[in-house]
Amino acid sequence: MYAETGFPLAKALADEFTKQHPNVTFNVREDQFTVIVENAPRVLASDKAPDIIRLPTMVDLVKDGLLKNLDPYFTAYGWDAFPASQLVQLRVAEGGRPRGTGSLYGMGLGYSVTGVFYNKTLAERVGMTQPPATIAEFEELLAKAKTAGVQPIMQFNKNTAGINFPHQALQNQFGDPAQIADWIFQKPGATFDTPAALKATQGIQRWARAGYFPKDANALDYTAMMGEFQKGNGLFMFNGDWESGNLDKSMSGNVGFFLFPTESGGGKHVAMSAPNTFGVGAKAKNPDAAAFFLNWVHTNAKAREISVTVGGSHPGGPSGLTVPAVAEGSVLAQTLKASQQLGAENGAVDFTANATGGIFAAAITPEMQKLVAGQQTPEGYVKAVQAEYEKELSR
Repeated sequence: MYAETGFPLAKALADEFTKQHPNVTFNVREDQFTVIVENAPRVLASDKAPDIIRLPTMVDLVKDGLLKNLDPYFTAYGWDAFPASQLVQLRVAEGGRPRGTGSLYGMGLGYSVTGVFYNKTLAERVGMTQPPATIAEFEELLAKAKTAGVQPIMQFNKNTAGINFPHQALQNQFGDPAQIADWIFQKPGATFDTPAALKATQGIQRWARAGYFPKDANALDYTAMMGEFQKGNGLFMFNGDWESGNLDKSMSGNVGFFLFPTESGGGKHVAMSAPNTFGVGAKAKNPDAAAFFLNWVHTNAKAREISVTVGGSHPGGPSGLTVPAVAEGSVLAQTLKASQQLGAENGAVDFTANATGGIFAAAITPEMQKLVAGQQTPEGYVKAVQAEYEKELSR
């Protein structure tokens, strides 16, 4: 297995699987996400290709014949009992595009939801008695925090653009999320250069100028951001439910979570929500065992418990299976409730960073870093991202 470092879920599931099935052992290699993005094609093409790999993106890997088509296992294991919406992001048409239709090429080790974590002590200091119901109310809280000497948002932006989380949170609300999904899934004619993306980028520029992000955001990586937030430095943090269990331990009773609010009260929530995607290499030496493991992750009671308690995410799987119970009042309980609410409102949309194999590293990250440093305009940002997208799709 080739997995992402800093996220213990894959290793925890592998260890439990071997405990239940001693004839199968795992050799787990871990790398930073940015390294996996660069290495995945070469690693999958090698003679020592992994059986199971964390997938940064799927389209180019499918186009190049580096991933195994999982349709035979879909039939054999009865994955048609899973909600279709759970697997739609993992489907790719013949030839590599568009995504969202065609054969199945991946499965999730947990199904994440993103939103806003908040420090309850700091929230009380700025007069926040309940999560904001609109973007305007959220921005009022940012201003109050700044006035009170509280860091409004603790967000990283080094190596990979963590500020893309709040950017897409705004973009999701300012336009039709179906247009965003079409762009991510590489549907013909889809574009990033939209009024919604521009308005979101203008919002991020405004927040950066107002000092709502850390001054050194471009020098702050993910680990440093987590450390600062856990030390109490930051009212809000845009992140995903994979940190729920960790925050319940490190900030017990002092952390909450909410879905990013709508532009006008009472609207439908939209949030980045995606499988923690893993696939089976086309050159895998043990593809049947790998597929058995992926099915076990979704259906075994202990595995589902680990997905929730270690991964902090909804375990997925057949609709009839219950979600393992968690402690009432915990942030884990809040993120699971948010995940169920998002599902009920049909508001899940993939991450814009997953649109192409190189879009995150080649455009979103460097252009976002320039934007928050005052070296890029909102208009320039959306056009630069779209230009890179078109360049990659023309290859």
